[in-house]
Amino acid sequence: MKFLLGTKQNMTQIFDENGNVIPVTSVLAGPTTVTQIKTIETDGYNAVQIGFGEKKTKNIKKPQRKMGNFRYIKEFRLPKDTKPECAVGDVFSADELFNEGDVVTVSGISKGKGFQGVVKRHGFHGGPRSHGQKHSEREPGSIGATGPQRVFKGTRMAGRMGSDRITVKNLKIIKIDKDNSQLFVSGAIPGRKGTLLEIKG
Repeated sequence: MKFLLGTKQNMTQIFDENGNVIPVTSVLAGPTTVTQIKTIETDGYNAVQIGFGEKKTKNIKKPQRKMGNFRYIKEFRLPKDTKPECAVGDVFSADELFNEGDVVTVSGISKGKGFQGVVKRHGFHGGPRSHGQKHSEREPGSIGATGPQRVFKGTRMAGRMGSDRITVKNLKIIKIDKDNSQLFVSGAIPGRKGTLLEIKG
């Protein structure tokens, strides 16, 4: 199992050999350092903890400084019958783990949009624009039957939108820039510029 941490940069486009345009997202991926290895014998499960990015030393608690000045630390669980093949202190870069053409799964936190109405949040079409309707273009309309005399749980209403963990599967690595530690992944990836991404292969 391959895994890497990175930050979203921006979207651009790449031309393939046939001249077709491929929309891609640029990801600043790696290098990542293995900070801890957990096993069933010691922790009850198999996992690898890796660190990515840099942080000021004064903002790191003293017990954590021995691991390094990492801005992000994430843990990746492994199956029960899988033993970690790396050791604490190993450093991995994007070109060492992945190749062009590999299919990966990317997870991240989507953009936060605040408190939104039902038209933007759930795609409601709103009320009619004619026959005496005045201020109900974007209202939700009826929210329940008169029989139960209550609103059912799960009814789609206005509320906080965004800032959710989104996982996108079957994304293809189109290009790898070894010099700048960049991955160009096909399609869109959740989050804003600078969002932490978990890349699994």
